[in-house]
Amino acid sequence: MNDSIRGLEPKELWNYFADLNAVPRPSKKEEKVIEFIKSFGLSLNLPTQVDEVGNIIIKKPATTGMENRQTVVLQSHIDMVHQKNADTEFDFEKQGIEMYIDGDCVKARGTTLGADNGIGVAAIMAVLASTEIEHPPIEGLFTIDEETGMTGAKGLKGGVLDGTILLNLDTEDDDELTIGCAGGIDVTWTGKYRLENDVNNNSFRISIKGLTGGHSGADIHLGRANANKLMNRLLWILANEYNINIATIEGGSLRNAIPRESFAEFTVADKYKNEVINALNEFNTTVKTEYNFTDPNLTVQIEEIDTISQVIESDFQYKLLRSIYACPNGIYRMTPEIPGLVQSSNNIAKVEVKNGHYSVKCLTRSSLDSEKKDLTNAIKSAFELTGGSLSFSGEYPGWEPKPDAPIIKLMSDLYKELFDEPVNVYAVHAGLECGIIGRNYPKMQMISFGPNIYGAHSPDERAQISSVKKFWKYFLEVLKRIP
Repeated sequence: MNDSIRGLEPKELWNYFADLNAVPRPSKKEEKVIEFIKSFGLSLNLPTQVDEVGNIIIKKPATTGMENRQTVVLQSHIDMVHQKNADTEFDFEKQGIEMYIDGDCVKARGTTLGADNGIGVAAIMAVLASTEIEHPPIEGLFTIDEETGMTGAKGLKGGVLDGTILLNLDTEDDDELTIGCAGGIDVTWTGKYRLENDVNNNSFRISIKGLTGGHSGADIHLGRANANKLMNRLLWILANEYNINIATIEGGSLRNAIPRESFAEFTVADKYKNEVINALNEFNTTVKTEYNFTDPNLTVQIEEIDTISQVIESDFQYKLLRSIYACPNGIYRMTPEIPGLVQSSNNIAKVEVKNGHYSVKCLTRSSLDSEKKDLTNAIKSAFELTGGSLSFSGEYPGWEPKPDAPIIKLMSDLYKELFDEPVNVYAVHAGLECGIIGRNYPKMQMISFGPNIYGAHSPDERAQISSVKKFWKYFLEVLKRIP
C-alpha cells in the first residue's frame, strides 16, 4: 500500500517518510522511532548521539566550499498524534501507518497520517543522507514528545548544539514563515463521585460523531464544534427538562486535538421516553444548522441499550453539567496588534465520567503569560465549586517574534524570488518548540516553515503532494543561501 508513496517526487523525501511511517511513534512511546533515527545516523557514519531525554542529534560537515558558513540546526519532532475514527481498528504502538494517494494528497486509512511532523523529519533525513545536496555544516535535531508536553525540547541542554540558525520544519502552510508562537499549559480536573441505584426503566446511549476536529491551536479560530461542549449542552437540556440520570460520559482523546466524538449513557422515566427522543432529534437539527459550514458531517444519534443499574449521584450530576457548561472553550481573546491571530484560547479536550471517577482535560494557550494565568483562573473558577482536584502541568513558554532577524529577510526575499509572490510572515497560536529551545540558546536565530498539511491532529490529516515538492525546492535553496 505504501509502495505508491515511494514513487512520488521528491523521491528521497517520500521514501524516508514511508520508512518513518512504518515505525510506531505515538507521543511518550517513542522507543522504536528513537532507535530507528539513531540507527539511521550511525549507518551514515555520522556523529550521532541520544541525549538524556531521548532527543537524537546527528551532525554532518558542510559540503565542499561551504565549510566557513554558519552551522544550521534542522529540527523536527519524531512523535505523532495518535487519533483514529471510532470504527477503525488500529494499534498505534504496534502498527505502521497505512497510507494511500488521493488526488494531490497523501492520506491515512482511518487514522492520523503523521505528516505532522513526519514530513519535516523525512526532509532532514534526506539531507543528512544525500551526497549531492549543497549545505553548510548541519545538525539534525530530532526531538521527542512535542505533541503531549514538549518534554524533548524542555530536556535539551545548552551547549549541545553549535548552530547559530535553527530551521524548524513544523509549519503547515507553504506560504508562511512562522516567527513566534503561543505558550501553553495542561489543566486537569479530577475526582470521585458516588453512584446511586437507578429506578428508571429506559436506558439510552447518545453518540455525537462526524465533527471536523483539528489542531486545538492552529484551528481553534475556525469555529468548529467541540464534541464535549455539544454533549454537555445536550445532557444539560435533557436533565433540566426530562430528569434524565446520567451513567457515563466519554468524549475526546488528546489535549491538542479538538474533540470529534462524544458518547453518553443515561436513563429516563417512561413518561419522558418519547419526549427525550423528540428533543434529541430537535437538537440534532439545531446543531447541524449551527455548524453546517464548519462540521457538515456532524450527527447526533440515540439508541436504546440494556438496562443501566447505577447512575451518577444527582447532586454531582447537577454540578458537573454546570461546571463544564461554564468552562471557557475556544477563543478567549484575539491579538489586537495582529489581525486574525488568536492570543488566548482553551480546548476542553477530554471528558471521562465513569465508574465513580471523573476527569476533564484542557489545553490552555496564550502568547501572554499574564493572560494565560487569567484564563486558567477562569477555568479554575468553573470547576472548584464542584470539588475535586485541579492540577496544572506541562507548561511551556511562548516564542517571542524577532522580525528583524537576518534569516527572516533572507528567506522572505528568497521566497519572492522563487515563487514570484510575497511570503506571509506570521506568529501562530499553536505551540512550537522554538521558544523552549531558545531559553538555552538565546542568540540562535529561529524560523519555522513547511508544506501544506491539512487536518492535522485528526484522521482527516493529509499532506499535499505538490506542496511538498514546492517546500523541498525552497528548503534546498535556503540551505545553499545560508551565509
